[in-house]
Amino acid sequence: MQRMGMVLGLKPEKVEEYVRLHAAVWPDVLTMISACNIKNYSIYLKRPENLLFSYFEYHGTDYAADMAKMAADPKTQEWWAVCMPCQEPLATRGEGEWWAEMDEVFHHD
Repeated sequence: MQRMGMVLGLKPEKVEEYVRLHAAVWPDVLTMISACNIKNYSIYLKRPENLLFSYFEYHGTDYAADMAKMAADPKTQEWWAVCMPCQEPLATRGEGEWWAEMDEVFHHD
């Protein structure tokens, strides 16, 4: 299992819409997240900075393939088309990233 942490900005005028959307995530999107070997997935919002922090555990063996599978899913693409206008990627994110990946510097079970 691999723990993943990522960060992303949220446009101030879209905060309530984003929170509302995530109060009722589409079932097909949740099914695809599970099908791509992601478990224990949470998104946190830090106000007033409007930073989103996501945490999940990846239980697969080929992260790139699972992320490509998710990205190819039509219902997931539709969900992203609704959510992405709310989001504001960090200027410092890596090339090709939307959510900026973070390094784990501490963990305790």
